[in-house]
Amino acid sequence: MHSKIHVLYIDDEDNNLKSFRATLRKDFKIFTAIDAEEGLHIAQTEEVHVVIADQRMPGMTGTEFFEKMVKINPDPIRILLTGYSDIASVIDAINKGEVYRFIDKPWNIEQIKHSIRNAADIYFMRQELKEKNIKLQKLHSEMNQFVYSLSHELRGPLMSISGVSKLAKMELNDPNILEYFEMIDSATVKLDDFIYKMLDFYRSTKIDHKIALIDFKEVVAQQMEAYHAKFDLSLFEINQVVNQEGDFYSDDAKIRVILNNLFSNAVQFHKHESDEKKITLSVDVKDGEAVIILEDNGIGIEDRHHPEVFNLFTRATQKNVGTGLGLYMVKEAVEQLGGQIELDSQLDHGTTIKVALPSLNP
Repeated sequence: MHSKIHVLYIDDEDNNLKSFRATLRKDFKIFTAIDAEEGLHIAQTEEVHVVIADQRMPGMTGTEFFEKMVKINPDPIRILLTGYSDIASVIDAINKGEVYRFIDKPWNIEQIKHSIRNAADIYFMRQELKEKNIKLQKLHSEMNQFVYSLSHELRGPLMSISGVSKLAKMELNDPNILEYFEMIDSATVKLDDFIYKMLDFYRSTKIDHKIALIDFKEVVAQQMEAYHAKFDLSLFEINQVVNQEGDFYSDDAKIRVILNNLFSNAVQFHKHESDEKKITLSVDVKDGEAVIILEDNGIGIEDRHHPEVFNLFTRATQKNVGTGLGLYMVKEAVEQLGGQIELDSQLDHGTTIKVALPSLNP
């Protein structure tokens, strides 16, 4: 904090200015102005923490002065001196000039010292908060760059390892050695999937909305193509239905996070022994709302785990798959988009998750 609080006092009576300066100069750094125009100039050119103005001044009242000052320098905390009982003026001052408090004249020295110190505390707390917000915005921007840079730097070598492994397998006939390369491939796939999960996690929880017009038929078609490339879906019966009536605006990246994690869970938590593996994805858009429903006939979730499945790093099964991030990211993305999510799941019968999203203003 500064060694002294900087106070600007505006009053049209010179004796009042001299008295104010003489009385308070040891405690505060004092600036004085004989009229509102001079006060506005000082407020614009000097570092001022607290401004005190008399309500009755020729040419411009204290309320009008504060109203103008807020436009050129809104940071200093404002105190109004009033020598008469005019409630309407006080209310006007609070509403228009955003006055911190008012003090009756003639002012009491201890009262005004106390008011100045309290006002300065507010000023410095606001400045500290502003500085922290600037630092947070800078950190947020740097984290965006770091996450995407890190994912790129990680995926490059990972794809190289995967490519070399595939080439090596083509030239090997020894099944024992081939098994080692299968293990390498399995590990690279898991790591690549985790990198994607980290990106999705960041998109769903940290990055601000980028609202755009959403064509769900196009989005679902693109995602289904990616799923067929990523997963072995030859044993699954995949059904998809998309009905969209009218325009719908939302964050494309977060919608893809929702679809990706719901579909990924349905694939990972299927029944290995079942001959009929089914996944149904439906999207219905009308009246400014998109309802996404994903249904599977997989292993399901026990009732006792239902309340916690959307928590971070929660696994509702003993199967050694998944990161415990999927449904957490879905819930985060849904909530950030102002939507709602419902879970209906029965052990050994399957899971249905319904997501309802409102259209957002572009």
